[in-house]
Amino acid sequence: MKVAIFDTQKKKSGDAELPAQFSEAFRPDLIKRAVLALASSGRQAYGSHVGAGKRYSSSVSKRRRDWRGSYGFGISRVNRKVLSHRGTRMFWVGATSPHTRGGFRAHPPKSEKVWEQKINTKENRKAIRSAIAATAVAKIVTARGHHVPVEYPFVIASSFEALTKTQDVRKVLEGLGFTEELARTSVIKVRAGRGKIRGRRYVTKKGLLIVVGEICPLVKSAVNIPGIDVVAVSALNAAVLAPGALAGRVTLWTQKAVEALGKNNLYM
Repeated sequence: MKVAIFDTQKKKSGDAELPAQFSEAFRPDLIKRAVLALASSGRQAYGSHVGAGKRYSSSVSKRRRDWRGSYGFGISRVNRKVLSHRGTRMFWVGATSPHTRGGFRAHPPKSEKVWEQKINTKENRKAIRSAIAATAVAKIVTARGHHVPVEYPFVIASSFEALTKTQDVRKVLEGLGFTEELARTSVIKVRAGRGKIRGRRYVTKKGLLIVVGEICPLVKSAVNIPGIDVVAVSALNAAVLAPGALAGRVTLWTQKAVEALGKNNLYM
């Protein structure tokens, strides 16, 4: 598959032959599995307190002749705590047992549970190749909600990686035909619900992914444009290529990134 190579002024400077990774079959099931496996590795374990439902000052004895015992009063022998007393007469309430008020849960979440999901290495590589191939299919990309220029897909010259100013990066992207896409991702919404007070107040959309050959000035200069991610070709994963396990993210490959992908046989 051949695509055009454009410079920063959107002038065609030649054609590029896409490597074999772009010929992989579209497998949304594998892509979803790889994304979920990657997300599960960052999930924080949680569990209830070991003393939940047991933190009261005085419990009831279960021995027949002990003081504060519950035997001989015609009551069920559930775990209880002393609520109050008048002389030697005790007043109890149910406690500790899962079916009583104030008791702990029958099967609470355990902090030792392992949330991480496993995926085979070959399956993960195949999922990445499938997600890479999906970025070059305009029909899949537009179905995801992106706005792409008529010439998509295409490759941009490696000189694009040397840009050091955000305004220059934005100007080049608008000249390439990504104006509507930049406008779509510039909309920032306030999250509905309690997430606003948990450090995730704003919701932004995922936009253009720029794949570069190596760490370059573009990584810092494009970071302030909403929705844009800049990733080195050797650091790609399914979550970056298919956010939310939905393949077809609009992607701009540099010429150096395409050459490195084929020369080093990445993800094969």
